[in-house]
Amino acid sequence: MKPVRLILACAFVVATASGASGAAPAKVSGSTALALAGVIAPLSPVLSGAEKKAMAMLFAANSDIPYKKPIVVTADRIVCRTGHVDITVRNCEVAFGKKTRTVNGSTANEIFATEALAGIPPDGAAGSNFESLTNLSCTIDPNAIRRKDGGGADCTFQPGN
Repeated sequence: MKPVRLILACAFVVATASGASGAAPAKVSGSTALALAGVIAPLSPVLSGAEKKAMAMLFAANSDIPYKKPIVVTADRIVCRTGHVDITVRNCEVAFGKKTRTVNGSTANEIFATEALAGIPPDGAAGSNFESLTNLSCTIDPNAIRRKDGGGADCTFQPGN
C-alpha cells in the first residue's frame, strides 16, 4: 500500500473508532468523582433519603457515616450555562430519564464548576458558556472512602451533547 493511502486508511480508522460525537468516554476518580456525585445526588429522583443523606455527609468531609452500601449516582444529561454578557445567568438542566430538574444560581454554579474540574470543556455561543455531559454514572463506596486512601469514588460520562 502506498504511504498516502496508508495514512488515509489510518485516519479513517481513527475517525470511525471515535464515534459520531468524536468525544471519548471519560472517567474521573477520587475527590473529583465524589464532588461530581455530591453536586448531582441532591437532585436525583431515584436516590433514597438515606442515600442522599450519606452523600451529603461524605461530601461535607465526614467519612464516618452509618450508611455502608455503595451508592450509584446517575444522570442522563447535564447541560449548564453561564452568561458572559448577562453575567447573572447561571443555570443547569439535569435530566434523569423523563424527569428534568432546572437549577439556578449557586447550585448551578457548583455544578458548572465541578464539571470543569472533571474536565468538561466549555463551549461558547452568543453571550453564553455551556458545559454538558451525558450518561453520568458515579459509584460511591462509603466503606472504601472510610479507609482514606483516595479510593471509593469513580464516575464515567460522555463529554458534550
